[in-house]
Amino acid sequence: MNRNTTESQVQTPLNTIVSLSKTLNPKPLTRLISLKNYSISVTLVWVSQERLVDIAKVEVVNNGKTLTEAKGNIHMAVQGIEYFAGIAPTLAGQHIQMPGGCFAYTRREPLGVCVGIGAWNFPLVLAVMKSAPALACGNAMVYKPSPMAPITAVILAEIYKEAGVPDGLFNVVQGGAETGSLLCHHPMVAKVSFTGSVPTGKKVMEMAAKGVKQVTLELGGKSPLIIFKDCELENAVKGALMANFLTQGQVCCNGTRVYVQRDILPQFLEEVVKRTKAIAVGDPMLDGTRMGALISRPQLDKVLGFVKEAQKQGARVLCGGEPFVPSDPKLKGGYFMSPCVLDNCRDDMTCVKEEIFGPVMSVMPFDTEEEVLQRANNTTFGLASGVFTRDVARAHRVAENLQAGTCFINNYNTNSVVVPFGGYKMSGIGKENGQAVIEYYTQLKTVVVEMGDVQSLF
Repeated sequence: MNRNTTESQVQTPLNTIVSLSKTLNPKPLTRLISLKNYSISVTLVWVSQERLVDIAKVEVVNNGKTLTEAKGNIHMAVQGIEYFAGIAPTLAGQHIQMPGGCFAYTRREPLGVCVGIGAWNFPLVLAVMKSAPALACGNAMVYKPSPMAPITAVILAEIYKEAGVPDGLFNVVQGGAETGSLLCHHPMVAKVSFTGSVPTGKKVMEMAAKGVKQVTLELGGKSPLIIFKDCELENAVKGALMANFLTQGQVCCNGTRVYVQRDILPQFLEEVVKRTKAIAVGDPMLDGTRMGALISRPQLDKVLGFVKEAQKQGARVLCGGEPFVPSDPKLKGGYFMSPCVLDNCRDDMTCVKEEIFGPVMSVMPFDTEEEVLQRANNTTFGLASGVFTRDVARAHRVAENLQAGTCFINNYNTNSVVVPFGGYKMSGIGKENGQAVIEYYTQLKTVVVEMGDVQSLF
């Protein structure tokens, strides 16, 4: 497969959108599709449910995550389609009474052609979370999956077609950076939604700015997880594992900076290391496996390099952090590593400051709430955060003061399609999921109606 798409190949789906619009005239494309959205999407959910297990297996091949996780991801994708199908017929404006008897109203209207650029860690979920709200709001989408995980976006396109979505409303183009650049610069494109790294997000924003296009950016993170001594320790340990080791640690909102109040640090470390060592690494297709392979050899080498750098800077490896060779001979060339817990970390270490994107947990002690909040917020990132405590007032106080787009209280990574997701600071712009996403796939028109005579100065 070519890593980049030619300009003519990018133009093809856009030409299809234009043809579709002309075919549906005199009714505008967006108005007709908005009215049909609900029934189309409900059918889509049924089609997706029938294929869930098969698609999950393809996602494992696509990405390397375990079949257990992939099944959960596909369920989330189906829920996303169902959720946005329900939102489609609820799009509404506002009536505003004005002085003198006249009034105004607002209309939510589609943007037009939207581009979605996905990452490789949640290939199908991201394709749905960008395309479903775009279509529900009456837009068309051209979607470019990551060249590292290109398969399931194509399957989604097939499902959309079988569900009755007209040709041209959801289009998939394959390729790398050049393809993304062509899409971001194209004059027909009204909006770009990108998920990926901060450096690439900056480039996307710069390219979109040349055409004054709207952007949604969901970028990297280095999220803090704060564990107070009054927590339920069992839950805190489980939360820390969920915050670090899902999808082999390749999750942007992972809570990889784990701050543990000094009084309970020894107990926490003992339990978290014991459970980390027990994580079953290996064949992701087996039900008992809890950690599959990283996405690529360069990614594996990068993560192992972070562990070595951490050791050089004084961190102590309590477990893992090495290449892992499964017993199955067929898997010996795979990109596996043992999940790692680092102790004796400091805030100025590379492993604490930079996004690793692998199964590496950095643990640090703290003494007071004021101190840990200052340390937790001392980062250019702001995607997610978490706190474990039995003190309800403290939980809400900490959530208020953490500079992040999401805060999990007494759990972690319990994301859902029904709640907004997006970062503060350099972790992004805009929101995905929840009702808030409507703001990012529509534009608001104001209509002012005069009920009397025009009062003119001339």
